[in-house]
Amino acid sequence: MKSILIVRHCKANGQERNAVLTNEGLRQSRELKNFLMAKPVDRIISSPFTRAVDSIELLAKIKELPIETDERLAERILSSVERADWLELLEQSFNDFAIVLEGGESHQQATERVKPLIEEILASPFQCTVLVTHGNLMTLLLKIFDNRIGFSDWRALSNPDVYEVTVTEEVRIQRIWE
Repeated sequence: MKSILIVRHCKANGQERNAVLTNEGLRQSRELKNFLMAKPVDRIISSPFTRAVDSIELLAKIKELPIETDERLAERILSSVERADWLELLEQSFNDFAIVLEGGESHQQATERVKPLIEEILASPFQCTVLVTHGNLMTLLLKIFDNRIGFSDWRALSNPDVYEVTVTEEVRIQRIWE
């Protein structure tokens, strides 16, 4: 049995790559560490974004595990241009996987970027891997395992959030963060 714990980062001061956790986000990172302590985590892979690494750093120290950063877990860029209608465009991208906005990445491209990582994890000797990522990419990761996952699931995510994907003969997805 393999377990993948997909974690959305704690609250941060922005969306840019080097945005740090807010004071609330720092408190959440302590709660996240306490929450995940009981899990038999033997590998941690994180988006290289500061807020993602900082969200899992306390758990990594306690478990004495390195944080492997992987660009494939970076957030999906919808567009490099500020858009007032970004939420509608994001929803549209969940219905049309090929939509690419200026300077952005389609739903399909982001999924193709992260899917090999999932295949590598499933083929690895590690039994319980934590993946720390961002909301949009988290939804796409879950969608790899269950095609019914969509925009409404993205909207329901919290900061932080944790889903456990258990892979045996079948796949089970469960939101475990409350």
